Amino acid sequence: MEILLQQIINGLVLGSMYALVALGYTMVYGIINLINFAHGEVLMVGALTSWTVIGVMKDATPGAPGWLILLLATLIACVVCAALNFAIEKIAYRPLRGSPKLAPLITAIGMSILLQTLAMIIWKPNYKPYPSLLPVKPFDIGGAVISSTQILILAVTAIALAVLMWLVNTTKLGRAMRATAENPRVAALMGVKPDLVISATFVIGAILAAIAGVMYAANYGTVQHTMGFLPGLKAFTAAVFGGIGNLGGAVVGGILLGLIESIGAGYIGTLTGGVLGSNYSDIFAFIVLIVVLTLRPSGLLGERVADRA
Repeated sequence: MEILLQQIINGLVLGSMYALVALGYTMVYGIINLINFAHGEVLMVGALTSWTVIGVMKDATPGAPGWLILLLATLIACVVCAALNFAIEKIAYRPLRGSPKLAPLITAIGMSILLQTLAMIIWKPNYKPYPSLLPVKPFDIGGAVISSTQILILAVTAIALAVLMWLVNTTKLGRAMRATAENPRVAALMGVKPDLVISATFVIGAILAAIAGVMYAANYGTVQHTMGFLPGLKAFTAAVFGGIGNLGGAVVGGILLGLIESIGAGYIGTLTGGVLGSNYSDIFAFIVLIVVLTLRPSGLLGERVADRA
């Protein structure tokens, strides 16, 4: 039972990070029907940017509290990722908006490879230890343990998701996003600027990916130029699992995928004597994707057009 509880905690933490990245996928898809496969690399850039900022700040202000350094590094990573995603949308995707769907898809894959290569050149290909800036003493919960970093991940994710839901459902920008998702041409006739809304969507998705990247690096303690590929692919799986184009579906899909992967890697791995242990954790995510696409292609919550922003 303790093993199951521990894996549930791990799954919630992992699923929270997947949910943040999946929201970026589903927001962009909901508005322009594009799968931005470079989104995982935005997570990677956020993590590596925060790693650089932390190193500079620790050298410049050795007495600064760890939480303040982490907060400032996260804010700077969000700004860098927002600018990067804004540029990607304007340079790589906007000129292809009227093209066949295969063209922007190939461009997205190419942009993913390009960002990985540039990151390898800038930050070098070796694995880098991510400094621990928060208290390392774990908290005991019914025999399972949870670290302060994991608690922060759950709290930040809950706050970020609440702010995003408020933004999309109650603000003027959110109404413009929903209108653009319904019909960009009609929205333009009503005074909405689709290009501005699409750029804002990419910026918001990048901020969520940057937060997820910092949390991912803080939780696992390492960063590298290929670190965004697999989380990005799994977040896409989570978006499809929950119902791509649906904000609630992205959250549900991310949390469930994290739980399935964690329980499959830990609990089931223990029962099978390590045959299906952590080394094979990735197979559970993609088994879920295959099953969902086979039995329910629209995802668990389907696709509700009104929520596609």
